[in-house]
Amino acid sequence: MRATDSIGRATFHHIAPLRGIRPTEREIRWLKHLERHGPQSSRYLHALTSDTHRDLDTSLRQMKKLRAGGFLFCPRQQRATENANFNAYVYDLAPAGRAFLEDEGLAEDTVTPRGHWVHQYMTACITGSIDIAARHAGVDYIPAHRILERSGATLAVEIGRKRLIPDQLFGLDHGGLYRFFCVEADRGTEPRTSTQARKSARSLLEDYRAFIGGKLYKERYGLTAGMLLLCVFSSAARERRFLSLVPEVMGERSAYVLTRTVPEFHAAFRPPALLDHLFDEPWNRSGWPGFRISEVRREKDAPEGRVR
Repeated sequence: MRATDSIGRATFHHIAPLRGIRPTEREIRWLKHLERHGPQSSRYLHALTSDTHRDLDTSLRQMKKLRAGGFLFCPRQQRATENANFNAYVYDLAPAGRAFLEDEGLAEDTVTPRGHWVHQYMTACITGSIDIAARHAGVDYIPAHRILERSGATLAVEIGRKRLIPDQLFGLDHGGLYRFFCVEADRGTEPRTSTQARKSARSLLEDYRAFIGGKLYKERYGLTAGMLLLCVFSSAARERRFLSLVPEVMGERSAYVLTRTVPEFHAAFRPPALLDHLFDEPWNRSGWPGFRISEVRREKDAPEGRVR
């Protein structure tokens, strides 16, 4: 395996190690963002700190330095896509990065996505984008581990004989007004109406009808504010089929089910640009007007009850 390309630059598979690297304050923000969400592209990490450092090329050089120092690594799964050489690098925390956060007393017991790597990355893109866009708007993002540690709960919850595990959980603090969200990322691998234990669209809606519609989340997660379900699809056609199923399963009480499509994850995925529109622009709902999660509406207009 070649260590450098034809003009001596580092390749995806190899970078010359550097000793004596110590992350700066900005780079610690990158490490913490990866710890919170999971794998993120270089464009996301740059966007996170663009309020203080605007030059992309400088950011890319600093990420390369952190990789050479052993703080970051590039997951190999990102190469299993079309035109991989033209995509932004996706980074994740390496052992030295985690050890650094531990040594500095900055490490947290976070809740990061599970399952197949592309599904993990899709979920991380959703929450990472919302976190970054919320920060730029002056809204505080509340990660799953901080929600769960208040009640001592786990992400997985029992609903009768079934077990529901959201792909991710987070909250938004609009200056003392709160709303919470469960996230489900769909790459088209789940069946639509299977009666088996798999997370089919119908079984997922039935579970959330009990969990959010039945307000079980307040008991299980110790919350008082409203909760919404964010379902992100890689296929617009699959999103439409899902929305057509919502009134059949949910009835009239479906305002808390929000959907969007991120086509970059359909079939052969491609690392998407920042999905800040998930925060800024309306989500789709079945039989209801679109809803922006960036807004705090008056109580009578807000889905799923009071925002407080």
